[in-house]
Amino acid sequence: MNEKPNIITERVDDIPLLLAQMERMGLATLLDTHFPTHGNWQGLGFGRVATIWLSSILSRGDHRLVHVEPWVAQRQFSLSYLTGKAVRAHEFSDDRLEIVLRLLSDDQRWAAFEAALNPHLVRVYDLRTERVHVDSTSASAYTSVSEAGLFQFGHSKDHRPDLPQVKIMQAVLDPLGMPLATDVVSGKRADDPLYIPCIERVQQSLGRSGLLFVGDCKMAARDTRAFMALAGDYYLCPLPQAQLDEGELDEALERVYSGGQALREVFREPEPGDPVLIAQGYEYNRPMSVSVEDTERGWTERRLVVRSVRHAESAQAALRARVAKAKEQVEALNQRGRGRKRYEDIDTLRQAVNAIVQRHRVEDFLWLRYDQQTTSHWVRAYQDRPAYMKEESQATVEVRVDEKALELAARRLGWRLYSTNQPAEQLSLEQAVLAYRSEYLVERSLGRLKGRPLSLTPMYVQRDDHATGLIRLLSIALRVLTLLEFVGRRQLAAEQVKLAGLYAGNPKRATARPTAERMLETFQEITLTLMELPQQTIRHMTPLSPVHLRILEILGFSAELYMSLEVVSDKPP
Repeated sequence: MNEKPNIITERVDDIPLLLAQMERMGLATLLDTHFPTHGNWQGLGFGRVATIWLSSILSRGDHRLVHVEPWVAQRQFSLSYLTGKAVRAHEFSDDRLEIVLRLLSDDQRWAAFEAALNPHLVRVYDLRTERVHVDSTSASAYTSVSEAGLFQFGHSKDHRPDLPQVKIMQAVLDPLGMPLATDVVSGKRADDPLYIPCIERVQQSLGRSGLLFVGDCKMAARDTRAFMALAGDYYLCPLPQAQLDEGELDEALERVYSGGQALREVFREPEPGDPVLIAQGYEYNRPMSVSVEDTERGWTERRLVVRSVRHAESAQAALRARVAKAKEQVEALNQRGRGRKRYEDIDTLRQAVNAIVQRHRVEDFLWLRYDQQTTSHWVRAYQDRPAYMKEESQATVEVRVDEKALELAARRLGWRLYSTNQPAEQLSLEQAVLAYRSEYLVERSLGRLKGRPLSLTPMYVQRDDHATGLIRLLSIALRVLTLLEFVGRRQLAAEQVKLAGLYAGNPKRATARPTAERMLETFQEITLTLMELPQQTIRHMTPLSPVHLRILEILGFSAELYMSLEVVSDKPP
């Protein structure tokens, strides 16, 4: 009698690639080493549970704990085969994953894990450790606020002031944007004091001095700059007005516009052989000192006076547009007609004019003169009402643009002072401008953390230790993405070729800088079918396309990563 075969279908997608990448990074071993579990923990080790959960997050774009167990249940054979361990769905229950987050929230063990992981990845991937970008963001959550808790109301970078939030400080390695340190603090804390602890952990994990830390104006606090300079490292950041001497920017610009200071031009080539002017500037030195244990310690700071060409042009155009709009609206107050308000006295008209001028922020650029006119005319008699003389008053305003003040303000736009203590022989003005323009690396990293595929916000965890553990888990996932992307781009650059087939609807479009998300997306809908017969099990997988094979090749993986799943076995799955 013929028995009906049992057919099982599993979505494989990008899981083999993700697990192989995490194996290359040594994540499971390092996690097991630095996060020992309780003696009652059974089944898969902590590191293996974490890496499989990471593959679920990266593949599905969902960090919620409740969906992991059914996801594993639908892929038990594939996960067991790829890991070489028996994977059971109940090992990924909410309770088990809660333990993972709780262990990852341990500050000391996390610091030790990052200190071991960073040099390991630098060595395995032959990464340059010369420049680090530092920045912060906030992440909101649907939870309540407690007095001493992590979730607090504060300045929301998610534009959700109605939700409590945590603050995340992150340092990433240039040029790939790989996280080196991730700190999670209360959502109401200011950014300024968060830089030194994050920088200190990067220094300890990389074990070298001479790093260049690049940050925004919140990193420009004098104590933060002194900490980096005295530690033998370098900094590059814009200086806010509070960190400048009175009139320092005006004096710096006067040297330029008086003709006494030549400017150096900075070019960038979007296309080879097509340089575009992006900035102009010059520099001067400023001695700096700080008192450390009653001892004066000093260093020399270079102040870079830089004008961004595109920013200046757009800001000047916006300023002139505001002035023109305000002038037009003020002049319209003089017009009479149906539906228009009539101003009979100067005080009422002045209030209306001030509202327009303040709304457009052009108080310093408009010259205003008010006048009031009174006219008289006879009103003829009507029935029992005798004729009488009627007087009418109308206030008017004359408005002109103060072109001199407008020109002086316009030429200041686009200028900014930057500070660095790295010698000009190591970091020229041109290199400093381009280095700061790479600040998008940390912004992109934080954007990936909060957007797809990691999807941190909004968080659905309630406890502080769960939130800390989740953010740290996703920072590991972020390392996986950045390294996949870095390896692929580096190989394409070495071969001087581009990769095509990543863009839906335009298969011929090619790029030399593919993102990890697009490369992983191409592996969606790859399925494994298992047909269980009485004497054997037949496995069939969706054939890999030339694009899949090419991606595996540039990432340094063999097609056997997928092909090995498709065999005929005498053993049941």
